[in-house]
Amino acid sequence: MLAGKRIVLGVTGGIAAYKAVEVCRRLVDAGAHVVPVMTKGAEHFLGITTLSALASEPVQTSLWDEATPIPHTNLGQSADLVVVVPATARLIGAYAAGLSTDLLTNVLLATRAPVVVCPAMHTEMWEHPAVADNIATLRRRGVHVVEPDEGRLAGGDSGKGRLATPERIVAEVERVLGGGELADLHLVVTAGGTREPIDAVRVIANRSSGKQGYAIAAEALAMGARVTLVSTVALPTPPGAELVPVETAADMQAAVEALSASADVVVMAAAVADFRPKVAEAGKIKKDGGPPEIVLEPTPDILAGLGAHKRPGQLLVGFAAETSDVVANAEAKLRRKNLDLIVANDVGAPHVGFQHDTNEVTLLRRGGAATTVALTDKRSVARAILKCVADLRSGVSSSDPDPSTDNPTTQEQHQ
Repeated sequence: MLAGKRIVLGVTGGIAAYKAVEVCRRLVDAGAHVVPVMTKGAEHFLGITTLSALASEPVQTSLWDEATPIPHTNLGQSADLVVVVPATARLIGAYAAGLSTDLLTNVLLATRAPVVVCPAMHTEMWEHPAVADNIATLRRRGVHVVEPDEGRLAGGDSGKGRLATPERIVAEVERVLGGGELADLHLVVTAGGTREPIDAVRVIANRSSGKQGYAIAAEALAMGARVTLVSTVALPTPPGAELVPVETAADMQAAVEALSASADVVVMAAAVADFRPKVAEAGKIKKDGGPPEIVLEPTPDILAGLGAHKRPGQLLVGFAAETSDVVANAEAKLRRKNLDLIVANDVGAPHVGFQHDTNEVTLLRRGGAATTVALTDKRSVARAILKCVADLRSGVSSSDPDPSTDNPTTQEQHQ
């Protein structure tokens, strides 16, 4: 799986830097070409000679004294993956803020390869709100985070913050580079709320931020899928995804129906308007004319249309944003629209639903038990959803989507 892969191994200034030696050895033994990059802080804990002897190339430390005048772009562009072991709070903060303070942070900003960061620090630092926010930012951008273990820390105290074991780190590298559970699949993901024009300047819209759809797209890429993102919002496109911008329900219907012909999985996370003005004025409706009479008509039911024409082997995932009878309404929609999986959430609950960075959902499969994903971040919810998709693809009957990975998440309704 790792044979011939070019991996940049970043090492920062933490006491756990010595464990990077074992990670390096395991990667090299697995056939990877390991290029080590150490920060000045790392040199206080680990000798350059040690890592150079075990890696595929000598350690690089500086932007200025290497053989090439632009080492960061050469390293970033040539890497199949960058892994940072350990990742200190300083490195995490600089990376999240986009600060290019040394060779390693320059490489991280100059690469389009997958990035795996392995935090290690004292519990108080790991739990500090600034560090938590920076980790959440990196996750939203598609960075893979190998969370620290609980155990004995430097200084003799104990808690969460201990660097993950080399086995866990290498397994994550293999997972990311090995294509993942959705390798070779084409996923179409919709995101955001549609905007239905009233006149030249006004629209009927909803509160959907698009964050859940984008989290699903990012996680699907991490799991090896080819992803097409059909979106109404202007969030940063996850690296590697193909973006199809749309605005109205009709736009989204046309895009999704065209893409569904080649899609193995369609995830309708967008909040599609249920109604639109029957007539949209070409110009602006003037206020002095009094309140306009707006006649509404139903928008196309994209999800039902996809369900009616679903190909054998194709999976269809819908969303149900509800304020009452959440599970019952979702189950009815699952059957009515011929879905394989529906993601239901109570958007009236605190910190759940539109515009939040957190979400709590119930996953319902056709003919399967309901599984609740407790309040957590959107990327974690995305992972739970896609783990369920992978299980359905492989015929696994278990309804546990492994929701224990990250933190808070929001959700879109569908239509």
